[in-house]
Amino acid sequence: MSDQVSFGYEEVSPEEKTRRVGEVFSNVAKKYDVMNDAMSVGMHRLWKDKFVRRVKPREGEMILDMAGGTGDIAFRMAERGATVTVSDINQDMLDVGFERAVERGYDDLVWSCQNAEQLSFPDRFFDAYTIAFGIRNVTQIDKALAEAHRVLKHGGRFFCLEFSTTEWPGFREVYDAYSHKLVPKLGQMIAGDAESYRYLIESIRRFPKMPEFEAMIRAAGFTRTKVEPILGGVVAIHSGWKI
Repeated sequence: MSDQVSFGYEEVSPEEKTRRVGEVFSNVAKKYDVMNDAMSVGMHRLWKDKFVRRVKPREGEMILDMAGGTGDIAFRMAERGATVTVSDINQDMLDVGFERAVERGYDDLVWSCQNAEQLSFPDRFFDAYTIAFGIRNVTQIDKALAEAHRVLKHGGRFFCLEFSTTEWPGFREVYDAYSHKLVPKLGQMIAGDAESYRYLIESIRRFPKMPEFEAMIRAAGFTRTKVEPILGGVVAIHSGWKI
């Protein structure tokens, strides 16, 4: 049905997905970074470093880090002198990020609870928009992309880091087995929550493949779009410009 969206392998109403995704991230907020380390064997840190190098944040730039949660991307960009607004639809995730920022001495970050599909920021406000491991959890991705385009200045850039589907023969089967069978068990052991991590893995499988997502970015008005696969597409950096 046209009014249904995916929640993992289920089809639910948009309202139901928004509610259930909120519950997932409220459940995992406190253990989110520990689980990221466990699931990726620490590689998520390298992926995020590479992502920020591609963004090239500069001193004085205004950057919106959407689905910024625990602040991992924002901290890296703030170190390069950018003025970063960290936004997330989930206040529990923002609370964890704010606590981490205080501990690390990041005093200049702006924290704002926002729905990616309906941002409260004015048109042409930011120099760059980043979203890392968040857009697949948005209920209506096309609306989020349209909002990203709206709030960017002319000449602004869009960068998205997201899980995808690896194209390496052999490795794909190993990765699928690991993610479907072991990740929920890790979630139960570390965070006491297998179901939330089962959803997160299923959401990766339901996310559009790299060419399809690039087409969605272009449809939102971005030009000079690019996809940079990592590990054959286990994750990918998507980018585009508002020109």
